[in-house]
Amino acid sequence: MKEHKKMTTNTGAPLDGDQASLTTENPHLTLMSDTHLLEKLAHFDRERIPERVVHAKGSGAHGYFEVTDDVSKYTCASFLSHVGKKTDILARFSTVGGGRGSADTARDPRGFAIKFYTDEGNYDMVGNNTPVFFIRDAIKFPDFIHTQKKHPGSNLDDANMFWDFLSLTPESVHQVTILFSDRGTPDGFRHMHGFSSHTYMWYNEKGEYYWVKYHFRTDQGIKNLTMEQAGELAGKDPDYSTRDLYNSIAEGNFPSWTLYVQIMPPEEAKTYRFDSFDVTKVWSQKDYPLIKVGKMVLNRNPENYFSEIEQAAFSPGNLVPGIAVSPDKMLQGRVFSYPDTHRHRLGPNFDMLPVNAPKVPVNNYQRDGVMNLHSYGAPNYYPNSFNGPEPDKKYASPPIDVAGMAARHEYKLTDIDYFQAGDLYDRVLSDYDRTNLVKNIASHLGNALKRIQLRQTAIFYKCSKNYGTAVAKALNLDLKEVERLAAMSQEERVKATL
Repeated sequence: MKEHKKMTTNTGAPLDGDQASLTTENPHLTLMSDTHLLEKLAHFDRERIPERVVHAKGSGAHGYFEVTDDVSKYTCASFLSHVGKKTDILARFSTVGGGRGSADTARDPRGFAIKFYTDEGNYDMVGNNTPVFFIRDAIKFPDFIHTQKKHPGSNLDDANMFWDFLSLTPESVHQVTILFSDRGTPDGFRHMHGFSSHTYMWYNEKGEYYWVKYHFRTDQGIKNLTMEQAGELAGKDPDYSTRDLYNSIAEGNFPSWTLYVQIMPPEEAKTYRFDSFDVTKVWSQKDYPLIKVGKMVLNRNPENYFSEIEQAAFSPGNLVPGIAVSPDKMLQGRVFSYPDTHRHRLGPNFDMLPVNAPKVPVNNYQRDGVMNLHSYGAPNYYPNSFNGPEPDKKYASPPIDVAGMAARHEYKLTDIDYFQAGDLYDRVLSDYDRTNLVKNIASHLGNALKRIQLRQTAIFYKCSKNYGTAVAKALNLDLKEVERLAAMSQEERVKATL
């Protein structure tokens, strides 16, 4: 028989016992001098770190990304530098609104985050399984998320909160249409696409830059659940997607996704038919066809979920040379918010945890803080004359021209904010998909006040007469009243439905 390892305290001291506390003999009064008991209970009390405010429920796995097609003329990012180059990755998939105990099959966008451990530092692609989002300015994000959570008074999901905000924020209608289609309940994480949603900058060694969107297309094929199937699984197996991903990898059936990008030259962004950086809209693939880049494969399950997945910290601001952010207002807010919430959840040195640490040396002047794992004896200031690390201007991203007044520039709501959702309903979805979409909307929107039903259905009608009419019929709403509201401006419509 193999010799057992010695049980120790957290500081490595051998333990004499673990089944009885130190006590007096009769009666048994526990002694404060039992440091092992105190350490064990204190650590147990702190086993749960704060869950993520959004994307709390998730699962993930390790794998690799391999370049299959040459894109070096667009970016000097080292991990994309040549065909055949492989980079280790960690992927995490998640639902957005629910807590850690929520069901995997809930109607919700799915987070799609990838950490690339590149030879120039970590690069994170933090997206969703949808190519658009509900809002386009980060200042609206806390309010939006609050409407997806429990009502402050009842602590219950609240359809009035949900639809009141959406109907007062018509830019959301494109994402709402995708969410309430069957794509809002994907059949596990393996059978969904992933998107950057945001626009990013790619730049090459010559300083030429391009605007880019990422599309990770599942090689397993798209599969979705109906509302009824998702509801049944939520009761029978709330960890359905987590189980499916884990078992698939454990059985050697490694899931994969093929990465494509859309590339827009900067001069064309200035004259495109809508704001190229508006995350509520997609670029037409007729205008900017998909360009193949490489393949992502997940081939290793985590050995410890907490260490490798729960403590994983992703940020769209984790960039490498060759990639930069764009003038996307929602993205710019996320660049701050993601690492800020990690500092709250995990501590100021979250990026030193093994799952977050890069596989290249870290050299800077950040020091100390809770759980600092680095030991530097060198000066902690810059500039210095002691041979400390220095920045190098060659890694700067290309400058972009900005002009105008600094102010709270609001997007003006126009008819262009409705056409993509209308096209999706009229030209992309099949009859089967349209039927399920309307049924899914009616089952949820029908729980809201009638005035909110009318306001939201009028927005659907503005997107497509067929769309709005179908929802109105499903909710038994007065179609003429829906038409009347749809003909109004958003301000007039809001006043008419208060």
